[in-house]
Amino acid sequence: MANTILVPDDAGLNAERDAQPAVHFAATSVADHVALGLTKLLRFSADTFFAKRYGHRAVVLETVAAVPGMVGATLTHLRCLRTMADDNGWIRTLMEEAENERMHLMTFIEVAKPTYVERLLIQLVQALFYIGFFGLYLVSARTAHRLVGYFEEEAVLSYTLYLREIDEGRAPNIAAPAIARHYWHLPADATLRDVVAVIRADEAHHRDVNHGFACTLARQLDRTPAQAPYPRHASTLRPSA
Repeated sequence: MANTILVPDDAGLNAERDAQPAVHFAATSVADHVALGLTKLLRFSADTFFAKRYGHRAVVLETVAAVPGMVGATLTHLRCLRTMADDNGWIRTLMEEAENERMHLMTFIEVAKPTYVERLLIQLVQALFYIGFFGLYLVSARTAHRLVGYFEEEAVLSYTLYLREIDEGRAPNIAAPAIARHYWHLPADATLRDVVAVIRADEAHHRDVNHGFACTLARQLDRTPAQAPYPRHASTLRPSA
């Protein structure tokens, strides 16, 4: 994983957390620094608004997180039609990413019921982010994918902190929602901690895929990170009645 900085978790965390360290892709270009700066700004905004209400944070942020994959898939699809060229598997990968992020949202709606204010915030943030990201992807797909890669780095960090809140008793470790047990093939006695762990693994995979796409577009194949393992997902999104 050339030019990628591995930052180990705090001492004393269990083996599972140590197996998923914080990974940061070092910014080297102006576009990378712009993407990283935007990410830090949005991270500060989320931290200020939600503090440690990780369930409510997830509801709002996963609504936004499902946008880039759909935008990237749409514009890649149109480009391939115009140029009559193959997509090299990008469209299906990005569509699956968008669907996966939507399943994160559907799961957390069951965990943290969004308030009226949060529902309004979701509509506003999604509208602004969709327009902004669509424009960014048209101007620089490379920067757009790098931005998502940095978003996912922050998502992995947020879910690691969420696991810490659960483990230390500050957040309730309730039973996993049925939709989550079905989608991630979790056992009947699975808990919220199990759900957060597999969602974090999803985000780690998306992080590496988007950093890899950005490197491909920048012709920096020597910097392409190895992809984190992806959890097994159900082929149908809803459990049978």
